[in-house]
Amino acid sequence: MASGHRAQWKGFLKFGEVSCGVALYTAASTSERITFNTINKATGNRVSRVFIDSETEERVEREDQTKGFEIENGQYIIIDPEEVAATIPESNKTLEVDAFIPCSEVDDVYFDKPYYLTPDKMSADAFLALRDAMKNSKVAAIARAVLFRRMRTVLIRPHGKGLIATTMNYDYEVRSSKKAFEEIPKLKIEGEMLDLAKHIIGTKKGEFDPASFDDRYEAALADLVKAKIEGKSLPARKKVEVSKPNDLLAALRESAGMMRAAENKPKRTAANANKGSGRERATRGVASKAASSGAAPRRKAS
Repeated sequence: MASGHRAQWKGFLKFGEVSCGVALYTAASTSERITFNTINKATGNRVSRVFIDSETEERVEREDQTKGFEIENGQYIIIDPEEVAATIPESNKTLEVDAFIPCSEVDDVYFDKPYYLTPDKMSADAFLALRDAMKNSKVAAIARAVLFRRMRTVLIRPHGKGLIATTMNYDYEVRSSKKAFEEIPKLKIEGEMLDLAKHIIGTKKGEFDPASFDDRYEAALADLVKAKIEGKSLPARKKVEVSKPNDLLAALRESAGMMRAAENKPKRTAANANKGSGRERATRGVASKAASSGAAPRRKAS
């Protein structure tokens, strides 16, 4: 992995009787997001977090804190941190493959966090043999290992030159969709309404390009910080109007007309595309202005 990236875990990947040395690297991080500190309005100073006894209202120091499980309202059994630590499974530093399954069988609602899985220099041949065999067979591997103090199930798939290992939610952690969807009415949509919706989909077809997705909330935060530094106010946000049921067909007709008009417009040029996303432009503006004023918003360390 490139310098500056630290492995989150190192161990072995075992499939059958073959083992190879591997490392896990974080594939997705929130470290670049703008973050805020909690400030005392009266003094402008940063505040510190303290723990208070809910009954005596006295401060409880760290050395006097322990874990507890509520068995009844306000009644707890005390569990020492050492007892909690003793329940952590002993790690043998091995990702052991239990089975290979068709990629199409995996429901992504079970996906938790992705990690890049790379080989060490001595195990590249075994690692690449597994990667290419999985690609050709169009399968993913289900493996288990003690990762980050818990026994975890991991889904391993070919990804570019390496593999990607995604920790999985357990079945008890994933809620059934039946409860969420139970109030959706049973309606059969057909005729012009369905045709217009299909037309809009047809005119908006594209390709998955993560680089084209702007984090509008992050860009808005950058604009806010920049405006505060410059002593300006932000323009009021436009109110989003939701189509009413009796206006839905009219909205679909209007959208279909707008789609047809958009097809005749010149497409975005490469020069415009290279100007960067809205968030990037806004963040650069904040960084530049804040650098001169010494008031840059703090970010988490990467």
